[in-house]
Amino acid sequence: MVNFNVIIERGEDGYYISEVVELPGCHTQGKTLDELMERTREAIELCLEEKREDNKIDFVGLQKIEIKNEQIASN
Repeated sequence: MVNFNVIIERGEDGYYISEVVELPGCHTQGKTLDELMERTREAIELCLEEKREDNKIDFVGLQKIEIKNEQIASN
């Protein structure tokens, strides 16, 4: 099993929009969160299938970076 990070936003039209962090260009939308999650799984499967055919999967990892508030305020 592989986990993916998904960014979820709500558009101006009320639809939910998802973007898969590890797969640039892999995004979809849905009227409800349930519909969005189903469509996102389908989009991931399609993107992975396409990437396998192109042999371009090169995801290395995901890293969180902590920035102190003082550093942000001073810039």
